[in-house]
Amino acid sequence: RNLSTTGDAPEAARRLLGIDMGGDHDVVVFERAADGVLEEVPLLGIEKRLDIIDSLTPGWQQVGAVWLPLPHLVNMLPVQVDLLYRTGASAVAISVLSTGVAAWAIAALILRATGSRSGATAAVALFVLNPDVLYLQSTPMTEPLLFATTAASLALIADWIMRGAARWPHAAGGMLAAACLTRYEAWPITGCAVALSAAVLLRRGTSPGRAVVASIELASWPTLVIGLFLINSRWTVGAWFVSAGFFVPENTAALGHPLVAWHQVREGLYHVSGTGLVWSAYAGAALVVLTWIRSRERAPLALLLALAGAAALPWSAYMQGHPFRIRYDVPLVAACAALAGAGVSLLASRIRPLAATALIAVALVQARPLDPRAPMVVEAQREAANKAGRRTITDYLVAHRDGRTIMMSMGSLGHYMQDLSAAGFRIRDFLHEGNGDLWNFAVGRPRELAGWIVIEEQAEGGDALSREARNRAGFLSGFERVAEGGGAALYRAREGK
Repeated sequence: RNLSTTGDAPEAARRLLGIDMGGDHDVVVFERAADGVLEEVPLLGIEKRLDIIDSLTPGWQQVGAVWLPLPHLVNMLPVQVDLLYRTGASAVAISVLSTGVAAWAIAALILRATGSRSGATAAVALFVLNPDVLYLQSTPMTEPLLFATTAASLALIADWIMRGAARWPHAAGGMLAAACLTRYEAWPITGCAVALSAAVLLRRGTSPGRAVVASIELASWPTLVIGLFLINSRWTVGAWFVSAGFFVPENTAALGHPLVAWHQVREGLYHVSGTGLVWSAYAGAALVVLTWIRSRERAPLALLLALAGAAALPWSAYMQGHPFRIRYDVPLVAACAALAGAGVSLLASRIRPLAATALIAVALVQARPLDPRAPMVVEAQREAANKAGRRTITDYLVAHRDGRTIMMSMGSLGHYMQDLSAAGFRIRDFLHEGNGDLWNFAVGRPRELAGWIVIEEQAEGGDALSREARNRAGFLSGFERVAEGGGAALYRAREGK
């Protein structure tokens, strides 16, 4: 029953250990107290560090089929150091570096296309001084790596085009591929980038045939890695693409209503950036399109429009009933900052500094950089009370720890698994969705494999184990409820058969 240290699991379970395991699991979250503010932060690579190497069922298949692997693979080796794992320091370093790369790439593209320092400065300031961007870049989140890979992709594409696009775009295509392995927002951004690349090439006098071939060359890199990801998905979980089953469709207002979903995306963007930045971005986008029509030399500036493709992901998710998350609008802040800065760079040279100064001032008034009540910071605290409440469960587990496996949904309580690392628990102490068929077997007969079960009973209607307990009377047969707190409950297997 203690799968991590003994061999007395039932024969059926032991047989399962010999076959490929699925890796469908959630991004692990941790909460940390900093300056009195409790933050909920997806820690880069925690589940990948532990599942690929330390899981009950280790292996590449633990990369899974829902969350994209690059952030986790980048951080997998650094967090072998427990201090970096428990604090998230290495992932924070990646976030800070990534934000710097994104700022450099946006500025480089604007400078290369227009030569305007005012426009480049405005774009960078609008991006890095936004409080929600600042929050993300100081935490182990995956968005900063998205910012870096997408912005760098556009800068490299612009450089490739300005050099005549005569050779294969290895650097630009490789960076697009990296972006597509980071977050799903990069997929529509990549599609837009490839299409805009063709438009820019045509505007710069490239023949239609060559523009098509060059675009195919550029698209081959992300197409390849997306194809490999889909194949891995089919291999690990039996489905080419997992688009449902990992959230409760509780956003009924937007469910099946594209206009309502778009309104939620728009209002979320206003909330994280202020109306001044958004409307400046609209104006900048219009100037960029007009410049593409009028100027061959400055046409590559149109590539920045691709960043707006990030809106496609939350819009699609909300139409499927995904709960509203302010976090999904933060990538659009990068798009707005880049387009607003591009707009400044296209103004008459004598008014660019004044326009840049005024735009930055308005943005700072509407979204103060160190605002403790910034939308992203507030949203990140929604688990604060639950973390304190779950201390009761932690104390009981520590006091009665007996080496038996703890069954827990990583999709709902992955952040709590990470919290438990501070008490000495390892990921191999847990049985979760990432263990594939072991998990599936245990859901049917938990008493055979688990000595403990932790169930999330409240958040988003309860987790998979909570639903199983409600729908199947015998699910918790042989277990007794011994502790509860923070919306979760701890069950312990009774001694004996």
